[in-house]
Amino acid sequence: MNKIIKNIIFDLDGVLVDACDWHYESLNRALIKNGFEEINISDHKKTFNGLPTKVKLKMLNLNEEQIEMVSKDKQDITLGVIHEMCLRDKSKIDFMSYLKNHGVKIGCVTNSIKKTTIAMLSNSGIIDFIDKIITNEDVVVPKPDPEGYIKCMESVFASPQDTIIVEDSEKGVMAASKTNSYIWVVKNAKSVTIEDFNMFCSFNSLGVVEK
Repeated sequence: MNKIIKNIIFDLDGVLVDACDWHYESLNRALIKNGFEEINISDHKKTFNGLPTKVKLKMLNLNEEQIEMVSKDKQDITLGVIHEMCLRDKSKIDFMSYLKNHGVKIGCVTNSIKKTTIAMLSNSGIIDFIDKIITNEDVVVPKPDPEGYIKCMESVFASPQDTIIVEDSEKGVMAASKTNSYIWVVKNAKSVTIEDFNMFCSFNSLGVVEK
């Protein structure tokens, strides 16, 4: 008999929305605007991908005043890109409807700030399906720490044994692995579909219950 899944928690960038490149480009534009060198793509993929903006800037040895200036510019640039590029996603809406029809609670845990998180989920047309949203403003320690995922599970009274966490980045997977939940590692947002979900569940002897 399959283990029944009652809760699924998604990362945001690269999982629900293909926004990783947007964050990368927006941060580099903000760095250049403030007179700093941009992050090359190799370092981004190897070291910085999946971390909050302020953590990245601290790693670049910017001081507190510089971090605040660059962060604000990055936020403004990112919001403009989201409103231009982030569109209603029918495949994600269908997937969310499918999960809701099977009584699955849906969470989103991200290292993004609340404003950009809400903008992405709203523009994609899926925000009303989400039961709990945890951003980097809701935790003391962001991913790769598991705090956000643990908080999300606690908020909907879920246990790791009936939870799937969906991640694409190394640091996100590190956070998820510390919760003892099932981890569905995806290549990008295009891999997050009903069909791929059912394949993952079938491979891991998991299932959902029709409401």
